[in-house]
Amino acid sequence: MFRSLYTAASGMTAQQTNLDNVANNLSNANTAGFRKRRVQFQDLVYQNMVTPGAAATQQTVSAGLQIGLGTRTAATEILQSQGDFQQTGNSLDLAIQGLGYFQVLTPNGQTAYTRAGSFHLDSQGNIVTSDGDALQPAITIPADATAITIGADGTVSVTLPSQTQSQQIGQIQLATFPNPGGLNSIGANLLLPTSSSGEAIVGNPGGSEGLGTLVQGSLEQSNVNTVEEFIQMILAQRSYEANSQVAKAADQMFQEVNQLGK
Repeated sequence: MFRSLYTAASGMTAQQTNLDNVANNLSNANTAGFRKRRVQFQDLVYQNMVTPGAAATQQTVSAGLQIGLGTRTAATEILQSQGDFQQTGNSLDLAIQGLGYFQVLTPNGQTAYTRAGSFHLDSQGNIVTSDGDALQPAITIPADATAITIGADGTVSVTLPSQTQSQQIGQIQLATFPNPGGLNSIGANLLLPTSSSGEAIVGNPGGSEGLGTLVQGSLEQSNVNTVEEFIQMILAQRSYEANSQVAKAADQMFQEVNQLGK
């Protein structure tokens, strides 16, 4: 039986997954702090017709004859390139210039990580995400605060009525990982550590851990380049078409073989 049918089918399946990834990247082109993913492919096992290195004669060695059996999608990698900044003027909008993630507390008590810095206050004055997850370490803004200032190093200061000088009320910390590409995306702009990413390394923005600095009044946009994604979409489509043509050619050859006995 022709191996080419199954080899071509593996290529078509892999390109379907590749197109799914492109679609997800494009759909999140306007998601604040989104990090695009790239599909990594891997060749499958080879059938050894003649093992490479086998003795052809007493004096010669064969180069071997191996037939590949196709491809598969092995992994998706999160690309860490910096997204563009959009100025909003909102004092609780924060962008990270460089490495690092904000730490937030999910409803199940688990610490998650995000690059989306669109924060606001809840009914108790705590700084939270759009879903109500509290920033960690927790910071509470006094209800009568007239101005909020967040420094590049994460210091949070407020100005209160009848006071001329601001007072510091908290410190924002960031986290980084030995391998950020191994983080687990769970939706809602949140990421969780895995054994691949390693444990979180926490510190102040701009500190010795190599963490980035904060930019108040700005949001980091998605790092998705729509032109690059359209190119990837075209490549995936053409590769899918090429593999389908291989399957069609193999089918025609089967038909010719079946006609030999007639």
